[in-house]
Amino acid sequence: MTMKTAAIAATVSLALGLAACETATPYQPLQHGASTSGGFSDQRLDADHVRVSFQGNTLTSRATVESYLLYRAAELTVAQGFDWFETVDRHTDRDKRTYVDPEPFYGPGYGFGYGYGFWRPSWRYYGGGFGWRSWDPYWGGPFWGDTGQVQTVEKFQATAEIVMHHGAKPNGVPQAFDARGVMANLGPTIQRKS
Repeated sequence: MTMKTAAIAATVSLALGLAACETATPYQPLQHGASTSGGFSDQRLDADHVRVSFQGNTLTSRATVESYLLYRAAELTVAQGFDWFETVDRHTDRDKRTYVDPEPFYGPGYGFGYGYGFWRPSWRYYGGGFGWRSWDPYWGGPFWGDTGQVQTVEKFQATAEIVMHHGAKPNGVPQAFDARGVMANLGPTIQRKS
């Protein structure tokens, strides 16, 4: 095997290995510096009030973030000896970022023949499914094999303030959830950190 073939094989292996590591946020505590970003956090406000949140990464859907939030609220309710919870304030924030491919402004050969030698601008952007990528007007862009001019990534974070209660869940209250029922229904869909 030649050095060039070995280098190509090593590069492909590394790329496949890194792609395999990128996953949606599992159900885990929020820890900064963790291998997979995001997770749940909670703050006790008083004896029966808790603020719960779940933050996903760019590969985690809004539905998953909201399901994990409800699961965490149910888990806390049962752990504290309560039977059902009510969401007093619940919302989901979306962080959406769009990166624009500047090649139409500079042209594919920007930097050549303009007195700049081989200098050219380059950008890095993050995209779901493939992580950080580089773009520059000479090697990247829609004229050189890139998939498009605009890349958009989204991250969701759901937050709720819950009130925990004893006894049977009241009927006709749409913000009321039976904690054990939520855990039984959502439990099979929860992807835990391996």
